[in-house]
Amino acid sequence: MLEVKDLKKYFPVKKGVLQRTVGFVKAVDEVSFSIGKGETFGLVGESGCGKTTTGRLLLRLLQPDAGDIYFEGRNIYSLGKRELVNLRKDMQIIFQDPFSSLNPRMKVKDIVSEGLQLHKKYTASEIDKNCDKTLELVGLPKEYKYRYPHQFSGGERQRIGIARAIILEPKFIVCDEPVSNLDVSIQAKILKLLKELKANLKLTYLFITHDLSVVANMCERVAVMYGGKIVEHGSVKDIYVNPKHEYTKRLLRSIPIPDPKARGKNKELHF
Repeated sequence: MLEVKDLKKYFPVKKGVLQRTVGFVKAVDEVSFSIGKGETFGLVGESGCGKTTTGRLLLRLLQPDAGDIYFEGRNIYSLGKRELVNLRKDMQIIFQDPFSSLNPRMKVKDIVSEGLQLHKKYTASEIDKNCDKTLELVGLPKEYKYRYPHQFSGGERQRIGIARAIILEPKFIVCDEPVSNLDVSIQAKILKLLKELKANLKLTYLFITHDLSVVANMCERVAVMYGGKIVEHGSVKDIYVNPKHEYTKRLLRSIPIPDPKARGKNKELHF
């Protein structure tokens, strides 16, 4: 479904009164990978390694400095404005922060159905019906559509963000650390919801995270990102059982064990 070839994105470093460019931050540096239809592909690494930038490049929210991205055989950076609008329906994103990603001045109904309103192909009654249906899909009562974001918990806000992403019936969703800002007890529920939506709606995910234990639970394949580059990739089981790169080994060693007596012992992950 998605193929990324030699993707690059450099951000200039400016200094002085004249703000002259003195260097570049290589956020994404010659990154290549592919994602099959119906797959959950994990992109894992520490903060600042380029994961989120990669996800935004895939959705054409940022312009790359080099490289190509093909979605269902079409290079998304060669599409015109009208073709891009149609593409937006098929490619969506779930943001990391459920607090800052929702407009506090908009009701839930307007947040979730904004995509339908922008495409101007639906009547008011159809938009209302789709909003109710989508809220129920993510486990929220349809009566919640008349409330504002500040009236919800973090987990409920993230469900609203997920509803916004799926209401246009996309084929591909970038999940940008969707549970990292939530309590552990809530994380499990959101991950279960994402799995159910993937199966029921036939979705494909790019799952961005720094938590390797989440990758083991969600993904079939994973790429490890470090300093803007992919240093290792393969099936989740291969990466966990037989990591090749030293950075991957350090990430695996950093997974916490929820048992003080088990410190220093090898971690067991179930696939």
